[in-house]
Amino acid sequence: MDIKSYIQTSIDTKSKILNNDDIILTIKSIAEEIIKSYKNGNKLLTAGNGGSAADAQHIAGEFVLKFFMDRPGLSAFALTTDTSVLTSIGNDCGFENLFAKQIQANANKGDVFIGISTSGNSKNIIIALEEAQNKGLTTVGLTGSDKCEMDKYCDYIIHVPSSLTPIIQESHIMIGHIICALVEETMFKK
Repeated sequence: MDIKSYIQTSIDTKSKILNNDDIILTIKSIAEEIIKSYKNGNKLLTAGNGGSAADAQHIAGEFVLKFFMDRPGLSAFALTTDTSVLTSIGNDCGFENLFAKQIQANANKGDVFIGISTSGNSKNIIIALEEAQNKGLTTVGLTGSDKCEMDKYCDYIIHVPSSLTPIIQESHIMIGHIICALVEETMFKK
């Protein structure tokens, strides 16, 4: 692997995002939906698999603790963290229902759900998005560049313009950071 080439590929992808007005507008719209949700007493839920599970946890953590400023925590939960819940659902109901069952149990109308899948076709994310829609949540998808199954179930979706999983994941966390910063700035203006 050529180190400079990898870095350049990451920069090129982020430049494509920077110059895509639709993506920029979607990021802003997602932040506005989360702000509206918080102002109405609701919460943020996130989920993904593998590296995307780590990204879901990372994003939730930024909302709960802080991003740029010390401030009260914002209610955010990654549906990827409770091993007893995950293993019981996986064992009794199948891996594809890991997140949908948690949305059934813990989500309320007006919450926001962010499903993260680099392929856009992860079955458990698709089923979770469908359940979230049925319960009246705002649904957000973070995925890669191609059309995918998630498109059908997301109120807002961002397709990172890359086919490389690590580059897509790097962009997802950047987008998550931007959304968190926008929400924090609006909710806690001094």
